[in-house]
Amino acid sequence: MARWHRPEAIWWRQAALYGVFLAVAAALLQWLDYRWLARQHAFELHLLLVAIGFLALGMFVGARLLGHPRAPRPDGNPQAQAALGISPREMAVLGELAAGHSTKEIARHLAVSPNTIKTHIARLFEKLGARRRTDAIARARELGLLP
Repeated sequence: MARWHRPEAIWWRQAALYGVFLAVAAALLQWLDYRWLARQHAFELHLLLVAIGFLALGMFVGARLLGHPRAPRPDGNPQAQAALGISPREMAVLGELAAGHSTKEIARHLAVSPNTIKTHIARLFEKLGARRRTDAIARARELGLLP
């Protein structure tokens, strides 16, 4: 019985050695193929490396020159806002109104209910002396509350 197990162990060892030999041979062929490719297309490879270098340099310089944060826009006319008693939340609603959003869209953007937005709009109309959204936006622009 021991005789039958011995040839299997030798067969597995031979198969493993053959596999290692094939792996080394494949790696050697790949290395030779790479060397041939590098010699045949040396100019194109150098050109590619130069192009990648210039691309990286351009992105770096562009980010340095154009990537500076802009100065924050002034918050409108703080004196008029204080005089009229307009809260920061009402200013946010006024900005959304000026952007042309509906009540539901404003509610979604500000994460409140549409009824809350309707209340803010009604208070804005009272404070700005407006009857419609367009009147409120025009009056806010006259006062410098909106750009």
